[in-house]
Amino acid sequence: MHVDLFDFHLPPDRIALRPASPRDAARMLVLDGPATVDAHVTDLPGRLRAGDLLVFNDTRVIPAQLEGRRGDARIGATLHKREGPRAWRAFVRNAKRVREGDTIDFGAGVTAVAGARAEDGSLLLTFDGDEPVELLLERAGRMPLPPYIAGKRPADARDADDYQTMFAAEPGAVAAPTAALHFTPALLAGLEAAGVDHATLTLHVGAGTFLPMKVDDTADHRMHAEWGRLDAATADRLNAVRAGGGRVIAVGTTSLRLIESAADESGTIRPFEGDTAIFITPGYRFRGIDGLMTNFHLPRSTLFMLVSALMGRERMQAAYAHAIAGGYRFYSYGDASLLLPGGD
Repeated sequence: MHVDLFDFHLPPDRIALRPASPRDAARMLVLDGPATVDAHVTDLPGRLRAGDLLVFNDTRVIPAQLEGRRGDARIGATLHKREGPRAWRAFVRNAKRVREGDTIDFGAGVTAVAGARAEDGSLLLTFDGDEPVELLLERAGRMPLPPYIAGKRPADARDADDYQTMFAAEPGAVAAPTAALHFTPALLAGLEAAGVDHATLTLHVGAGTFLPMKVDDTADHRMHAEWGRLDAATADRLNAVRAGGGRVIAVGTTSLRLIESAADESGTIRPFEGDTAIFITPGYRFRGIDGLMTNFHLPRSTLFMLVSALMGRERMQAAYAHAIAGGYRFYSYGDASLLLPGGD
């Protein structure tokens, strides 16, 4: 499909630079079957039904953005995907000044040696020393805000909390699973009172999620791989919910992509651990999920293609036009949408 089919105009003032406070005060556009409803995240317990199950991504964002030097050259690095105990793939700014074998000094006693360059332009960085890389990043790194926020303001102390979900437990992501940023303990308690359960999985979101598509046709795009794990106990729970007539609702496209990677042709969800590079576009047959809660996505992005696959491209174009006209806030710190293709 032509990428231009997924384009739309978004006024810059619709891009949220801070999250709603409290988190669950954000607005929520509900597409429930043919219905379109303006609501708030606090309304979520009343928009679902007893027996449904929400699936959250429990990845934790690490301070994956680094600034350093190689000789006289200033070098910026955004870690992308772990390749070993001390090795990470990274997208590097001013990469032409870095050759294989060069040492980059990121300050605070943190150095790394540049390795091979991959087809996507990323470099392999192997960190020196014996300290866990996580400790090195705590000293020298900063929170990797999305480019559309970082281009308007620097990361600050608030982001260290704002850009983590209440479920964050497994360090390794370089971007937050932002749909879950809307959740609070009070909202979770309200969902449980309504008979809506929840489960977690892990998908370490990579920096590739922010890269623009550089092709004209979706058939020519290659997704960056991300590591995920869905254990056997969780798979059994999801299968049992669906067998009992409940719905599995993914909270965030990361949760959805891992569930779909774990589901077989019959719709049975299997345990999964490893890399996934699943790319979902219109025409895809969903096997493991029955709905999605997600934020509003970039024009021409793989994530807008994913929601178009779930709800229909024309429906999502109309929904986004409604959201823009209605003042909804977009992207990582923005408002939410609840997408239920089967209706109630």
